[in-house]
Amino acid sequence: MENIQRKTIIIDAENKALGRLAVEVAVLLRGKSKPDYVPYKDAGDTVVVKNIDKMKFTGNKLENKNYFRYTGYLGNLKKATLKEFLIKKGPKEVLRNAVMGMLCKNKLRDKQIKRLKFEK
Repeated sequence: MENIQRKTIIIDAENKALGRLAVEVAVLLRGKSKPDYVPYKDAGDTVVVKNIDKMKFTGNKLENKNYFRYTGYLGNLKKATLKEFLIKKGPKEVLRNAVMGMLCKNKLRDKQIKRLKFEK
């Protein structure tokens, strides 16, 4: 079995848009920027995002972007706007949610998202 060399990459989120930052993080977590990338291997790096509170949201996303969750009961589809989600969960969870949607939906996703860290 090969020994995977993981680097720690620090990204400053100050004045970066949510989607563009999430794409950058997702590519690094998957390891797509490495020359020996294959889709079935978890060879990505550890990503540390700092200044997450200074991330910017373009357009009318604070009012128009919705997050849905389903409780499992009939008629209990919960909806929250980005502004409500930011107040309740914080910007870390907003970025984590965006990155989760960009990673492959398989067994590797849980391992990859654990390598996403935040610092002030």
